[in-house]
Amino acid sequence: EEAERDISKLRYHSIILMADADVDGAHIRTLLLTFFYRQMPEVITNGHLFIAQPPLYKISQGKRSEYAYSDEQKEKLLKTFEDGKAYIQRYKGLGEMNPQQLWETTMDPEVRSMIRVTVEDAERADKVFDTLMGSDVLPRKKFIQTHAKKVRNLDI
Repeated sequence: EEAERDISKLRYHSIILMADADVDGAHIRTLLLTFFYRQMPEVITNGHLFIAQPPLYKISQGKRSEYAYSDEQKEKLLKTFEDGKAYIQRYKGLGEMNPQQLWETTMDPEVRSMIRVTVEDAERADKVFDTLMGSDVLPRKKFIQTHAKKVRNLDI
């Protein structure tokens, strides 16, 4: 018999998931969302679960540096640089950022981008988890065939 959890006794009222901005990070977020959805749904329904949004790129030219959180944002930002030319650093993971970069992009409460997880978000993650990790091969094959052409940065 599962013990009742008293959500009012949470030691921390914000649980923040922080993973890489790439495909591997998305996989880790899916696993964690599925865990919370299945094991501690009250953390989600009471609004305590958040996802931190680290940048995927740092774009620099001279003394100017900007962060981009998606390929689309990177393309838009590049157009604002002189001659459209700039140094582009793609972060393969949070470990590639120095502490100052991590603070100013992902951890500083004044500027960080956080998404509150909803039950619908967790349900979608749970469904993806079941599709990709379940014993039924056909839905997994269908998912891969549907989404394979959209993959842009695959870490192998």
